[in-house]
Amino acid sequence: MLFARVAGPDGPRNRALIHETPGPRWFPCDSPIRAVHADSAMFIGGLSALLLQTLHPAAMAAVATHSGFRGDPWGRLHRTSTFLATTTFGPAETAQSACDRVNAVHERIRGVTDRGVAYRASDPHLLEWIHIAEVDSFLRAHQRFASRRLTVRECDEYVRQMARIARALGVPTPPESTGDLRARLAAYRPELRATPEALETARYLLLSPPLPAPALPLYAALASNAVALLPRWATAELRLPRWEPAERWAVQPAGRLTTALIRWAMHDPAG
Repeated sequence: MLFARVAGPDGPRNRALIHETPGPRWFPCDSPIRAVHADSAMFIGGLSALLLQTLHPAAMAAVATHSGFRGDPWGRLHRTSTFLATTTFGPAETAQSACDRVNAVHERIRGVTDRGVAYRASDPHLLEWIHIAEVDSFLRAHQRFASRRLTVRECDEYVRQMARIARALGVPTPPESTGDLRARLAAYRPELRATPEALETARYLLLSPPLPAPALPLYAALASNAVALLPRWATAELRLPRWEPAERWAVQPAGRLTTALIRWAMHDPAG
């Protein structure tokens, strides 16, 4: 049931195509990117990345105006998870085709922010923000909740491997080390702020998930850890409460238990 929710109705067919189609891949089987993207910590990392990405006004305006995250949240999740699986595990030709399709969609998305600033989804500067927010969030989640943490060298290799995907999506010079990643994130800070759309999106993601009642406790554990994973300045911008003792003694243990349960239920290769 969990796989069906994340991967969608075409999940089994897509999984077979991605993993069973012969041909060279972008990344070898023992690479850090495969370890990170196969682990259930991605559930927390992905949600944390969405929250962080809302803080760029142009990115948030594009999502609020052009995305179906409210009307079709599961469809959006299906497309995102399929893209990550395809580029990480699929044949090189299929991975490139997936990037080409995303680029074609981005070319059609443009508009104006609440302050009258024009934007286009294909802007390399905006694409870089989306990329570094994802890389940082995925890596943070993995290092906190995965069954095996990456070494320092493997963390740098993960950032380098993610840069391969970023370049295919139109980011000319993505970061290729954790040090460079931290520097890029800091460089974007002056541009970031929580618009009304960002605050509404955060409330929707955290408080109104389109899930059946029995799944809400599981989601609450994931969502609370996604918030705890954010940098302090980001939670302050989004007006999200933080209390360190609760995070240490209740939130993080719940996150470890939940990701372990998901890892077991989905027979995660990284588990």
